[in-house]
This record gives sequence, structure tokens and C-alpha cells, in this order.
Amino acid sequence: MTTNLRIAFLPLNDVAVLAAAREQGFAEQEGLSLDLVRTTSWATLRDRLVYGQVQAAHMLAPLAVAVTLGLSQQPAALAAPFKLGVNGNLLVMTKEFAAALAPDPVARLADPTGTAHDFAAAIGLWRRKPVIGVVHRFSSHALILRYWLSTAGVDPDRDVTLRVLPPSLMVEAIQAGEIDGFIAGEPWGSAAVDLGTAEAVAIGQRIWQRGVEKVLAFRKAWLEENPETTDRLLRALARAAVWCDAPENRETLADMLAETRYVGQPSELILRGLTGSIVPRAGDAPVSTPDFMLFSREATPFPWRSQALWIYSQLVRWNMVEPSAEAEGRAAAVFRPDVYRRALAGSDLPMPGASMKLEGAVAAPLGVGSRKGDLMLGPDRFFDGRIFDPERIEDYLAGFERPERGQT
Repeated sequence: MTTNLRIAFLPLNDVAVLAAAREQGFAEQEGLSLDLVRTTSWATLRDRLVYGQVQAAHMLAPLAVAVTLGLSQQPAALAAPFKLGVNGNLLVMTKEFAAALAPDPVARLADPTGTAHDFAAAIGLWRRKPVIGVVHRFSSHALILRYWLSTAGVDPDRDVTLRVLPPSLMVEAIQAGEIDGFIAGEPWGSAAVDLGTAEAVAIGQRIWQRGVEKVLAFRKAWLEENPETTDRLLRALARAAVWCDAPENRETLADMLAETRYVGQPSELILRGLTGSIVPRAGDAPVSTPDFMLFSREATPFPWRSQALWIYSQLVRWNMVEPSAEAEGRAAAVFRPDVYRRALAGSDLPMPGASMKLEGAVAAPLGVGSRKGDLMLGPDRFFDGRIFDPERIEDYLAGFERPERGQT
């Protein structure tokens, strides 16, 4: 008997694992039929999940935490037992704004620290407070943008305007002059660059290597009431993720995602994000970024609770949530490594033995303890060299200059 599951998603490259699970037969092998529901905005996707219109969703990791903490519309306890990918974001700004930064776009992308300071200086020269599009207030995009800007002394709540727009509408907005730039998952940044409207300014992967991005989110109650179905889905997605990461499958994957029912952009454009070939300015040669987006390698799907707590730390830092032991515990509990381990216990995938780690501490490939074979973790450094210890959040936050104002 086949089990039908409705899963909401947005048109982005990192829907790849879900699309491959359906199109390449991995879901069918587990007795599942996936109805992937294309959605325009993260707010709509959130509501579809919270109100039970879908059983699961391709969701921004910080949004899953925010919904659980009651920060985003109707509060609901969510659970994320699987990461759908890491990295994959691009910050682009208008050509006019980019002209005030380092003239060589390749050098600009290679030096996020220098570019952040150039950006800070350019703010004072711009014709207005720069308006930067973000896909959601509670998105990894917005959090890494805040992190990056603040290192150069920019207050993201005062010195720039962050405007929420669906990723697929960013290109139109920058063309119309409604925003001066945006940060979004691919292929939308590259689409704006190709049109000659914008230039690449920063790559998310170079702000936080292997930074948490999208998760597969469920309502916690549904996940706990349907363990067998959840496990079958995670097994299908794990095999799909391996398929997506294989270089020989990238062109097929790009063609698949180019279909209107998924991303609906040219396969050549999508392929750039999948292969990490980022064109910084129209007509320029691509910049090779091999780890621009990962799906399976290095246990990418594993939901490290330390990454949920890093998200929590940033929500506290920017006065979006009042710190408390209860809130910290609820945030950590959104990520479910226990469910991941249960579902994939019989697989041959390497699996971390721990559920938390120091984030930002790995500078070079590192072998770690694994319950299944050898596991190699890749570099996960923050561009400013900071290390996040999930057991010392207060000490970590004390190292930043905190904005002194009420909750935003």
C-alpha cells in the first residue's frame, strides 16, 4: 500500500533532494507517493504546515525555530529531523552600489572581511538608506547578512532597511529599483547578475562554511504519531541526497529543477549553483566555489542541535527573543538527531556519534567518531574566526557588541 504525503516547497535549487526523491524513484521504493506543493512565499509555506494542509515542508531552519518559539504568527511545535542542504546563498547589489566596493569582483568575493568594510563605507555615499531584500526575517539569509554587516560596524536595524520579499520576486524588485540588493538562495542571485542588473558581493558559503540552510520540517505531533512513515521518507531522502551530490547527476538534476513545477529557470543557470560556478558580474568568467552547496557529503543531512542553538543565539543577539533556559531548550529540541538515527540505523551512511559540536572550529577536513564507518567533516569556519560553543551561549554573545534597544 502506498502512502501519500503532501510536502510544501519554494522554487529554489535546494528543493533538489525532494524533487529527486520523487522523480528518481527513491520515494516509490519506500512505498511513498510525494505530492510536492509549489508555494510562493515562506509565510504561506509556514501556514500550510502549521494548519495541516501539508504533512511536511522544505523550510528555512531559523523559521522552524521561530515558529516553535512563538515568534512567527501562529505558534506551533515543529520538528526537523533532516537537513535538505547547506549553504547556497548569494548576496547581490546593484551595479551602481557595487561600484563603490572593490573593483575586482573576484577579489571582492574572496575577501568577505574587506568587502564588509567597503560596504559599510558605501552606505554613507548611497542616495538613501540601502534597501536589501531578505526572503524572511527568520531566515539563514537574514542572519548571516546581519552577522556579516555587523563585523564592519553596521547596525542592520538602523543603517540599512531589510525588506522581506519572496525569493522569486527579488529579481523584479531590483529591476524596478524597489530594492538595492538582495540575499537569496540560488538561482535568483545569478538570474539578477545575468540580466546585468546586479553584481555578486558576497557568497553565503564564505561567511559561514557549511552553514545550516533548509530543513525538512514537520509538526511535532504528526511526526511522533507517524514514526514509520517519517522513517520511510527520511530513508528515501537520504538516498536522493547521495544522488544529488554525485557530479555525474548534476546536469540531469539541473534539467529536472528547470521544469516549471519546480524552479522554472534555465537549466544552465541552475547548474551554476549546483556546481559552485558563480558568475560575479555579467560577462565575467565564473568563480569556482566547490562547496557552494552540499546535499549529502559529510553527513550534511544530519540535524546538529548545536546549529539550532546557533540560530537561537542570533535571535537573542538581535532582540528577537527573550533569553531563557526554556526557550533555549525548545530551540535545541527542534532539530531531531534521534529521529534521523532511528530512520537510518540500517543504512550504510556514516552517522555522527554526537548531537552537538563546536560550530566554526573545523579549519580543514577532519575525521570524527561515527556510528557507521568513517566520517569526514569539512571546514565549517565563520569568516571572522569566531567559534560557537553551544554549552556557553552567554559567553559567546558577550563577545559581540549588543544593540541597546527593545525587541524589534
